[in-house]
Amino acid sequence: KPIYFDDFMSSEEMRRESWRRKFATDETMLKAEPNAGHRALAKLVEQGRMSTIITQNVDGLHQRSGVPDAKVIELHGNATYASCLDCGHRYGLDPIRRAFLDGGRLPLCVKCEGIVKTATISFGQAMPEIQMARAQDETLACDLFIVLGSSLVVYPAAGFPGMAKRKGARLVILNRDPTDQDDTADMVIHGEIGPVMSRAVGVN
Repeated sequence: KPIYFDDFMSSEEMRRESWRRKFATDETMLKAEPNAGHRALAKLVEQGRMSTIITQNVDGLHQRSGVPDAKVIELHGNATYASCLDCGHRYGLDPIRRAFLDGGRLPLCVKCEGIVKTATISFGQAMPEIQMARAQDETLACDLFIVLGSSLVVYPAAGFPGMAKRKGARLVILNRDPTDQDDTADMVIHGEIGPVMSRAVGVN
């Protein structure tokens, strides 16, 4: 059962459970490495052929593949660090993990004593306004919008391809399974991101 944002904010018990779950599952995420798909996108950004990556992933693998942080718009946040919900001050997870596992201490902001939470968007939490505005601006400005590995059912992110298309951009959808927006795309490829993108860009 997910922990909703309001419950996290109102209950110390729920905050404790949230951090317990976070550190119990962190091992899998920490072992993840950028794949051929990440490397292909990083190459396109490096070459100046891709202006921005809009992602719903929270694993930070685009940055680890070499994409500058300023070129990545994370709609659902980032699970590799934490931040204060009041002042926004950013925290690494290692000190929080040690304090929690060694003494059960919940993190509070050293700047303002606000509640510190992983920098991801929880159920019931408002989408980040700045990132959403940036994503919309980039969508409206692009001449080619490429959808990679999305079923296009989770809104508001699923609305960006149609927005780009209506503005005159070409739309490419690369996904393993069909999506409801395939009919509007200029090109549809049903396949795996890594093999298709690495072959298209010329990376391993």
